[in-house]
Amino acid sequence: MCGRFTLFRPVEKLRESVLSVPGVREVLFPEGPPPPRYNCAPSSTIAAVDLGQSGQAVVAPARWGLIPPWKRDLLGPPLFNARAETVREKPSFREAFATQRCVIPMDGYYEWKDKKPYFISYADGELMWAAALFSTALQQLSVTIITTAAMPPMEWLHHRMPRLLTQEELLPWTQGSASEATQMLHPSPEGLREKMEARRVSSAVGKVSHDDPSLIQPVSH
Repeated sequence: MCGRFTLFRPVEKLRESVLSVPGVREVLFPEGPPPPRYNCAPSSTIAAVDLGQSGQAVVAPARWGLIPPWKRDLLGPPLFNARAETVREKPSFREAFATQRCVIPMDGYYEWKDKKPYFISYADGELMWAAALFSTALQQLSVTIITTAAMPPMEWLHHRMPRLLTQEELLPWTQGSASEATQMLHPSPEGLREKMEARRVSSAVGKVSHDDPSLIQPVSH
């Protein structure tokens, strides 16, 4: 699963990362750039990226927890993850999967093993792009992150992981047909998985109120 993550790189670095996506010529922040976050949690506001159709990428705040079109309130647990294996059929996700796909930028994400937290990121410091769906129900932008079965070298940590996209997959995921997107409902490419690294971090990340750079610092085993 993916239940906590970070996005803390400066806005200009974020802009550079988005502009490096093939086909993107402009990056817009209609509601301002996202603040640095070291402990994004379900139901909180996170940054979502719509790559659009005209070379414009829009970075906008969104509720992490998809609101299906038939929902009338925010009661119930937030739908912050959607399993790749069932996302096309589940009533909560199938409409969004058909036409409303976006991406979530991350500097890294957290996972727990034996009640101990780990921070996972790319060894080269590159931005992670998680496949996601969005909804505008209840007049609010909301999102969920696609997850798949975990594969080596990360399967030791948890049996699920976010579906991370290569730069070449970003536009087909967001702009392609549902049939094209279906072809990407498999674990993250081996090239991305091989550059992932995990380090043990402080248990303070377990509290949503904690949100500062100390959370990603390694701790001794």
